[in-house]
Amino acid sequence: MSATYTFDVFSSLDGFGAAGGDWTGYWGKQGPELLGHRLALYEREQRMVFGANTFRLFVQMLAESTADSDVRDPWVTRMRNMPATVVSTTLEGPLDWPDATVANGDAVDVVARLKAESPVPLRSHGSLSMNRALMAAGLVDRVQVTLFPVITGRTGADPIFAGAADFDLELLETRTLDTDIQELVYRPALHG
Repeated sequence: MSATYTFDVFSSLDGFGAAGGDWTGYWGKQGPELLGHRLALYEREQRMVFGANTFRLFVQMLAESTADSDVRDPWVTRMRNMPATVVSTTLEGPLDWPDATVANGDAVDVVARLKAESPVPLRSHGSLSMNRALMAAGLVDRVQVTLFPVITGRTGADPIFAGAADFDLELLETRTLDTDIQELVYRPALHG
């Protein structure tokens, strides 16, 4: 039996994973339902999978943050303390992460092996280019998009699916959090 792999990502309505300008974390739209739901998602036993760039970004954001910033929300703290695999051809250990190991090599090969060997589900938050490649290889079982009620046409950064293959999506779950944040969970299948 293969472990389930979830690509978990935050998005603006126009498909950006982040924004510059005066936008804050979560685009300033987080509320108690979202934060409680995120903590519940990360209380489940699972292994995190990160690409090197996203991993470096998380380490930098955590190092530069204060105890009461969005970056230190309880679910992020929980995520940081979960077992993690960082897929990289450039990073070497030890890593500034409690239970992270580096897996050198191509992400498709590494994640295929993890899916075959892991006794727990796999989850990746962010790591956009890595997850686009994993989707194209058929290794992503679930795409979980948390859609924030903003359009970041001028300041949007990190287009989530830019350069991705074409996919048909089967909606598996949907929920509304804090009145206007949508969580959509899909099963992707290459189109055509």
